[in-house]
Amino acid sequence: MLIEIDPTVDFACKLLLGNPEYPDITIHFLNAILRLPAPIVSVEIVNPIVWKEFEADKLSILDILAIDNADRRLNVEVQRTKSSWLPQRLTYYSATQLVDQIGEGDSYRKLRPSIGICILNSVHFSQLAEYHNEFRLRTRSGLELTNCLEIHLLELPKYAPLDDNAPIADPRDQWMFFFRQANGSRVDELLDRLPDPVFERAVGVLEMISRTPDQRRHYDARLKWELDENTRIQTAFEEGEIKGREEGREEGREEGELFGKIRMLQNLLSLPQSTDQELHPRSRTELETLATELQAQLRKRMT
Repeated sequence: MLIEIDPTVDFACKLLLGNPEYPDITIHFLNAILRLPAPIVSVEIVNPIVWKEFEADKLSILDILAIDNADRRLNVEVQRTKSSWLPQRLTYYSATQLVDQIGEGDSYRKLRPSIGICILNSVHFSQLAEYHNEFRLRTRSGLELTNCLEIHLLELPKYAPLDDNAPIADPRDQWMFFFRQANGSRVDELLDRLPDPVFERAVGVLEMISRTPDQRRHYDARLKWELDENTRIQTAFEEGEIKGREEGREEGREEGELFGKIRMLQNLLSLPQSTDQELHPRSRTELETLATELQAQLRKRMT
């Protein structure tokens, strides 16, 4: 039997790692990635899918928020497109989980670590060979300031499994293999490489999505929306670059490309596009400020 569900689609990942019915899958994943001195033994999923709400808001964010037995705050997400603002967004999310723990007058001693994990289906740090990179608050020499803020990036394209068909022993490699190879694999062949029993249950979740009509419909709709959105954004960027180059030849390359960038961003935001008469009187600083504000609006909408 072939697996027809891609676990890197956020809907599938949410049901896989953010499902209160399968805490053992979440715990195994977290322990494999984080390799903490004392393994996680229990988790509470803070934001499970509420089907009634999900039906009303199919574009809702599908991150996985959890609290473990040591009261650590954990945020897991999957990102299938490359984003130049990814580090800032991951830092913001993890910092928000930190800040939300205490109120006015509370002691900072109450703060528990906030840990973000991003499964990335593209390469963000091409200068680093490792597929797993951990970011913490440290000095250049490695002295840690605090363990309160921690972010892990898993760059799936960097993981290259051996071709020997032997079982994979390392738990972190097992999960990388699962996320990269599950979709389109035969169940028996996949499980031969992944000997831990937790992957039988993980495959079971993917099969459940495939054979449950409502879940399969949600999965297909989410995948279609993702593909459409990526195509729309890529097309708009390409059109904006072309328009910017054309205007650059007529009005000065730098100014023309800035005009094109502003109009492209306005198009992505479904805003009226500024005319030449509206943009020409503005100084370069004013134009750059406008472009920055539009980028911020787009980032907010996309996240």
